[in-house]
Amino acid sequence: MVKIVGINGSLRAKSYSYQALTLAIQRVQALGASTEILDLRQMQLPFCIGSDDYPGYPDVIRLRETVQEADGLILVTPEYHGGVSGVLKNSLDLMTFDHLSGKVTGLLSVLGGQANSNALNELRLIIRWVHGWVIPEQIAFGRAWQAFGEDGKLLDEKLSKRLDQFAESLVDHSRKLRGVL
Repeated sequence: MVKIVGINGSLRAKSYSYQALTLAIQRVQALGASTEILDLRQMQLPFCIGSDDYPGYPDVIRLRETVQEADGLILVTPEYHGGVSGVLKNSLDLMTFDHLSGKVTGLLSVLGGQANSNALNELRLIIRWVHGWVIPEQIAFGRAWQAFGEDGKLLDEKLSKRLDQFAESLVDHSRKLRGVL
């Protein structure tokens, strides 16, 4: 069984990014993966200063260990000013190659306006830089307030099918890279 860890890059209470992550996690669970969500809204993380140690911040150790033990990652970011959220970038900066290298990673972004790939491209560069493996499937949830129903489910069937393909690719590639078929 592969383990997939999801990280939500939004601190908003009713975050569309968290809704997208929850749906993606449900899809990979349905494919037999074990999962864990690292909800940055509930973690106390300092600003990265390039240190190995962050005394007084046990959540840094939790973040690092949880990601290091994962076979795959789902990173979800709201797009702010054409890029990745500062909170997600900071959490990635708190980790090293030891934690991120070799991780199969799926990328999702959530936007208030028209869907585009700016934040996704930025995340792709970051993960490639730390020697991670980004799956080709990625999703930008444009006009987020229209994408999700009151129950948190996707309203667009085509988008829902793309999320299924995303989950299948993430689990399949995580299994392959880990050698579990």
